Amino acid sequence: MGQQSGRRAAGSWLSGPRVDDVATKDNEYPGQDLGLPQSGPGALATGWRRVGGLLVDWLMAYAVAFFFVAGEPTIEAKINAIALPQLAVWFVVGVATVTLFGFTPGQYVVGLRVIRVDFEPTENASMRAAVGVLRAFVRQLLITVIVPALINDNNGRALHDRVTQTAVVHSR
Repeated sequence: MGQQSGRRAAGSWLSGPRVDDVATKDNEYPGQDLGLPQSGPGALATGWRRVGGLLVDWLMAYAVAFFFVAGEPTIEAKINAIALPQLAVWFVVGVATVTLFGFTPGQYVVGLRVIRVDFEPTENASMRAAVGVLRAFVRQLLITVIVPALINDNNGRALHDRVTQTAVVHSR
């Protein structure tokens, strides 16, 4: 086995699981086949920015959920009782805000938005149709399971975005 083929074989499993049905060989950049620009507003978001938005959303949900367990006698009891309310707040806020505005509070902070990619692209990605409540619900439900968010295609879109025919893009 030559050095080049050994690198290719190692890279196939070191980079993690991927969904390979997107033909990116003809694409010059991720998202080109979706009609998205290479950079700037409307370009596909990087993984770290998406994680940053999720972290802001999760911390916000923690702060709100803390008030639901305010009656617990000790800090230890509050911490033990906060998991389910935090998940519920995160879930409801995520579905509601993506449905109404196209982004969660955390995505807004880091400059991201969720768009539909299941129809003919327009010149301006921010002018695409609203995500809608059903897509937002299914998307949030799949993110809750965690595993779909870890499986990416060649464009860098996670499985929950592929299932709901959405993409997370830069808003500014």
